[in-house]
Order: sequence, then structure tokens, then C-alpha cells
Amino acid sequence: MAHTVIRKASRYVIDVDGAEAGYAEFVDRRDGVRDFNHTVVDPAFRGQGLSKPLISAALEATRAEGKKVIPTCSAVQAFIEKNPEYRDLIEG
Repeated sequence: MAHTVIRKASRYVIDVDGAEAGYAEFVDRRDGVRDFNHTVVDPAFRGQGLSKPLISAALEATRAEGKKVIPTCSAVQAFIEKNPEYRDLIEG
């Protein structure tokens, strides 16, 4: 199963073999903070471990842009708690 994560407007989308399998949605605030507020994996793709590469790629891209993160989405918050290498991105 080949997948890629790309940015489309205000979300990062994970594509699996040409199908949009899920996304992590965000809002960029004026203060250089990105609020990840909603993450969805399509029911047809759940249980395949796609949220980890999706959220990881979204956070790496955010880091590359020099932004901080507010993880209002519970999936993003849980991911950061389980992966301490991303804790430096949390605003505050």
C-alpha cells in the first residue's frame, strides 16, 4: 500500500493508491501558530495505521515552516503525547 501526504489548502491529505484516505485539518493563526482541529481517516481505510504517517508529515511540515502547534484535535494531541520528539512544537 503506497501512500503520500500532500498539503491541500488548510489540510494535509493522505493519499493511498490514488484515493484520499484521510486528512488533518488546520487553521493558521496570525501569531505563527497552527491549530490542528480535525483529523479524519475514511472508514474504508481505518485500521491500516494511516493516522501516524498523516499526522507525522503534517507536524514535520509545520516545523519546517517555523510554526508552533495547538493540538485541539484529540488525535493530534494523543500523537504528540506518544511521540515526545514533537512536544517542542506545542505553543505555550
